[in-house]
Amino acid sequence: MKKNIYLLILVLLCSCATASIEDTQKSSAHYKLGVSYLNENKVQPAFIEFQKALELNPYDKEVLNAIGIIYLMKFEDFPKAIDFFQRAIKVDPVFSEGYNNLGVAYERSKNYNEAIASYKKAIANLLYRTPEKAYYNLGKVYYRLGQYDEALDTFKEGLKRLADFYPAYYGIALCYNAKGKYGDASTAITKAIEIDPLYKGDKGKAIYDLKQRKLQAKGDEEKEINDYLEILKY
Repeated sequence: MKKNIYLLILVLLCSCATASIEDTQKSSAHYKLGVSYLNENKVQPAFIEFQKALELNPYDKEVLNAIGIIYLMKFEDFPKAIDFFQRAIKVDPVFSEGYNNLGVAYERSKNYNEAIASYKKAIANLLYRTPEKAYYNLGKVYYRLGQYDEALDTFKEGLKRLADFYPAYYGIALCYNAKGKYGDASTAITKAIEIDPLYKGDKGKAIYDLKQRKLQAKGDEEKEINDYLEILKY
């Protein structure tokens, strides 16, 4: 009798494990489809697929992160974005991509101290594959706080990790411009445009694009675009 009970328990446990594996596989399929939709800028279908993936595997950090990205970049619902990024890093406390995205959500919410702390946590993970992104984002916050020397140092740290990371040169140009070092600012933005794959050294195209972006920009972004255009006159 006992032997039969043990066998029944074993069968039940195996069934549960199989269901879990199946749910994980289905979740992964929905996640990959969601990423495909998002790459095509089909936001709502992507959002639906990510939600289906989350229902099947509520502790998948990549799914939580993806939903957070949609709330952040597409819906501009920063509190919900923050919530999903926080859930992602709760699953994995060294999830640097989650910390970086959390920092962006805090930055967009004007919570600069929280943004700085999040970016620093992303950078602290020595296994983070793209630390230059967090360094750049951290540098931007320092710049917007008027801490130009700290911003410069941070942008340069990012370049040590990836020498042709062109966004850092744009940031460096802004810092030098703010410090009145106009020649250095001009050199930095020229370097940025040179290695930016969108322009490949074409300053005329860069100026045109900046003027187009300025039409819809506001706040910090509008000011920075004006500064870029001014630097390009040097």
